[in-house]
Amino acid sequence: MLTKTEGIVLGTFSYSDTYSITHVYTRDFGTVAYLLPKPRSRRSKVRPSLFFPLSLLRLEVEHLPLRDVQRMKEVERLVPLYSLCTDMIKASIAFFLAEFLLSVLRESDRNEATYDYIRHSIELLEVTEKGVANFHLAFMIGLTKHMGIHPNVEGNEGAPYFDLLSGEFVRQSPLHSHYLKPGEGRYLRQLERMTFRNMHLYRLSRVDRNLIVDYFLKYYRLHLYDFPRLKSLEVLREL
Repeated sequence: MLTKTEGIVLGTFSYSDTYSITHVYTRDFGTVAYLLPKPRSRRSKVRPSLFFPLSLLRLEVEHLPLRDVQRMKEVERLVPLYSLCTDMIKASIAFFLAEFLLSVLRESDRNEATYDYIRHSIELLEVTEKGVANFHLAFMIGLTKHMGIHPNVEGNEGAPYFDLLSGEFVRQSPLHSHYLKPGEGRYLRQLERMTFRNMHLYRLSRVDRNLIVDYFLKYYRLHLYDFPRLKSLEVLREL
């Protein structure tokens, strides 16, 4: 049965001489693996060039319940994303966030609110001119709310330790090793208020930004099952 939906490209990997496999976060089915034919002619209705990380696509797809890899009938661009393909900083952020989302959403079911948040974020990244280097930080903070793991940084003003497992500041060092020491969590209270609208106001050095990313990845890794190391992280560190 053919169904029309829209989706966000998270990653594409070689599968055989004739096919690749692309992972797409769809609005109607969650994360789905699709067979992507390697180019044979310019008239193909499924063009691999459309599957850039974070591409927004309109899809006509075939879905069978017991099939691990589904098939696509037709694909077209939903929203043009020119700067994500040509701007080096935005492209690096797109590669990182696509790999990050593939790890976060690997077995996700349909969630329209999460899909809409990600799509809206991508459209903002395309047109944003100020504070782009902080975009992934604002995105990762916002996504915690949709994943149900948003940290509680309000109150407990005198608590110097941030417990990464419970997601809150505490007065005594936890009995486990997953916490931020006094001083290490100083960014969290400030970053709690970071949004796409005000991210340009946060003056962070490359060292600070990389440290914050490490903290957030550790937090996600502790709260989500089997969260892997991200290969695109090293490229992002150079921004």
